[in-house]
Amino acid sequence: MASILLGEDGPDTVVGTTTAPLPSGGEATGCAVPPSGASRAFDVIEVVDGDTIVLDDRSEVRMVGIQAPKLPLGRRNFPEWPLAKEARDAAVDFSSRREVVLWSGGSDEDRHGRRLAHTYVRDGQGGTIWFQGEMLRRGLARVYTFPDNRACVQDLLAREAAAREEGLGMWGLDTYRIITANELDRLNSREGSYELIEGRVREAKLINGRVYLNFGTDYREDFTVTISPRDMKLFRDAGVDPTDYEGRIVRARGWVRLFNGPSIDATHPEQIEVIR
Repeated sequence: MASILLGEDGPDTVVGTTTAPLPSGGEATGCAVPPSGASRAFDVIEVVDGDTIVLDDRSEVRMVGIQAPKLPLGRRNFPEWPLAKEARDAAVDFSSRREVVLWSGGSDEDRHGRRLAHTYVRDGQGGTIWFQGEMLRRGLARVYTFPDNRACVQDLLAREAAAREEGLGMWGLDTYRIITANELDRLNSREGSYELIEGRVREAKLINGRVYLNFGTDYREDFTVTISPRDMKLFRDAGVDPTDYEGRIVRARGWVRLFNGPSIDATHPEQIEVIR
């Protein structure tokens, strides 16, 4: 299968709660309805893709907390991701020409000038559809967080897990499946792509303020998760000591880079789920 290459939502420094292990298919509903601080209502005049819409004030909204498969949208040499059209079609199905209200649980604007928000679509019957939750429920998006946007993560992960357990959408394709940490050939071919990687942390080392979570015996070749001294503050604030991951089976998500083997930089604790 083709690699999912780095797109416009690639690594970016743009930053609460630590993520406890969630049972597969678990359900959480705290963010399923608009919080009291939600915005006034806007009309959706365009659906750009599975995680981006345009409102009647001409502002563009990026659905914080998720990443749907990407369309080229005029970008040169940008391959269309599998299920990108299906994701956009689904978003059109439940949100186009409807009213939405927005709520920001963190940074409210990205480097492209787009609004960052949890988005709630009025269903015409007095209720709302949580855009992020609906895309995850259909298996047409993955959880995707930033250090300054971490609200609702447990709810998001629960919806993702339920869709994955049923093999819906993205989770029925080899392209998007969880990679095990010892699949080095696959990982080495995924440089610049967003992946979910699972395995046992063989060793957790703190060196000069930086944490290295080594998943194999050879750090020069095997998969590693790194946490910089700057990002360690978020882990400490959340009461998480990354060295405690040693011996645990975890699932890390992030952008794969190749440096002494494949690795992911974890900038906040929500990127690492403890499986057992």
